[in-house]
Amino acid sequence: MSHGSGGLAMTQLIDELFVKHFDNELLSQSNDQAIFTTEPGRMAMSVDGHVVSPLFFPGGDIGSLSVHGTINDVAMSGAKPLYLTASFILEEGYPLLDLEKIVISMAKAANDAGVSIVTGDTKVVEKGNGDGVFITTTGIGIVPKGINISGNRAQVGDAIIVNGSMGDHGVVIMSSRANLEFETTLESDSAALHTLVADMVNIAPNIHCLRDPTRGGLATTLNELALQSDVGVKLYESEIPIKPGVLSSCELLGLDPLYVANEGKLICICPKENADQLLSTMKAHPLGKDAAIIGEVIEDNNNFVQMKTKFGGTRIVDWISGEQLPRIC
Repeated sequence: MSHGSGGLAMTQLIDELFVKHFDNELLSQSNDQAIFTTEPGRMAMSVDGHVVSPLFFPGGDIGSLSVHGTINDVAMSGAKPLYLTASFILEEGYPLLDLEKIVISMAKAANDAGVSIVTGDTKVVEKGNGDGVFITTTGIGIVPKGINISGNRAQVGDAIIVNGSMGDHGVVIMSSRANLEFETTLESDSAALHTLVADMVNIAPNIHCLRDPTRGGLATTLNELALQSDVGVKLYESEIPIKPGVLSSCELLGLDPLYVANEGKLICICPKENADQLLSTMKAHPLGKDAAIIGEVIEDNNNFVQMKTKFGGTRIVDWISGEQLPRIC
């Protein structure tokens, strides 16, 4: 508990762990805030709390996830992410060696993304009142001039594109939590998508909507966008990329992969005439090599998301009721 008391132990923890690994010019000033200059343009800001269980999983951990998740939320406006804050809530007794692994992972994820963690906070709660580590991150970025991407801008006739396979992250979290082993090697898709988004807006600055389908997966996110834009959505099941291992795992676990979370995927809604060019641009990026056009925006006063199945029928892809996968991010 002394590491959260504000005394010497807390100062040592901050200096010898957080500052050591997150070190940059702004953080090293050791102020209660970070003061920085920004490029011209509109600012984008997002905050995200991360409570994933387990803290370590194939393809990542809560540290890298906390960086990727917030960078992606900022990037879905078309913005260039610049800075992050990080707030840690630590449970009394959590091993410092494991905490350092998480911090190192965060530092690497931020460094790889070209984004600095410039200020933060640390709190410690009594044993039994937390679950190891909770992390809250805030991201700030700049939206370039001429870019206007928002969830309320989808238009009838627009194409719907995803940058890769659905459900990877959620299946990995659930299988790790339940200590399940599958014949196929599954890893979280956790990744920072801002460089992919930069390529996309460069080639098609008139993209209407971008959204990362995290909690609730593809289905819930499209329902949100349909409601926000007052339109309907028509999906083509045969075009939605889902890895065979995810499909088989979902069958075993009793899950629908359309509702399973992702952490390195995005949904793009764009004018139909830009779709093929955008698809080619996405496929040329490492995080978009499996990109696919999966549907279209249609007129629907009820804002339904419907899907043409592989068997030729049509079904409604409704809002999820309850929570398929608790604490996946």
